[in-house]
Amino acid sequence: MSDPTDEPDSKDAEVAAAAGDDPDAFLALVPHFYRGSVSQATSAQDRLDRTTDWAITLIAALLSIVFASEGTPAYLLLIGLLLLSMFLFFEVRRYRFYDVWRSQVRFVQENVFANAFDPADAELHPHWREAIGDDLRQPTFKVTFLEALSRRLRRVYALLFVVVGLAWVSKITLFTPEARWTEAAELPGVPGSVVATALALFYVTVVVVAFWPGRREAKGEIHGVEPGRWKETDDERR
Repeated sequence: MSDPTDEPDSKDAEVAAAAGDDPDAFLALVPHFYRGSVSQATSAQDRLDRTTDWAITLIAALLSIVFASEGTPAYLLLIGLLLLSMFLFFEVRRYRFYDVWRSQVRFVQENVFANAFDPADAELHPHWREAIGDDLRQPTFKVTFLEALSRRLRRVYALLFVVVGLAWVSKITLFTPEARWTEAAELPGVPGSVVATALALFYVTVVVVAFWPGRREAKGEIHGVEPGRWKETDDERR
């Protein structure tokens, strides 16, 4: 037997439709919707930042352990690279969720508040209300996994990978003077030269992914704009 609360309420639908048709009622709803979207974006940004903080804390603790004693093996830094890669993939997923809310906030700013401040350029997106409604009914990621991965690498993780890589090179050379670097770099059953080659391929992959020449899908107009006064005119940008 079906629950009567599951049945659609035509009165609720009529109220929502009436609010959409009445400009005053619709504009009264927009601030609540906007604040909710900003709150969701802020919460997603906090979760994203916590992942980065944990990754940096992990690397700082690992470096302290590895360089605390000459007898500490260098392969601990390779374990750190593996854990750092795991944090990166966690952060990529969180970044894609964050971008869902961030792009929604930007869409409202562009098509509601920007038009209110400057009605001369109104209707930048001719069907912005339908687009937001569709996105609320069926939320989708706005950036691909590859773009999110590339952006997080360029912003944060490429530098962390470089720090760990330089620490590994220093550990097997400067901080292990009594052994050849190939001996200091080897893993159980894996020669040091093979480990170094695999590590070099890993860093080549990081560089390729970080600077992959893909078209930007994330919504935003800040990146790539030359700094200057508070805001340049369209004529000055050309």
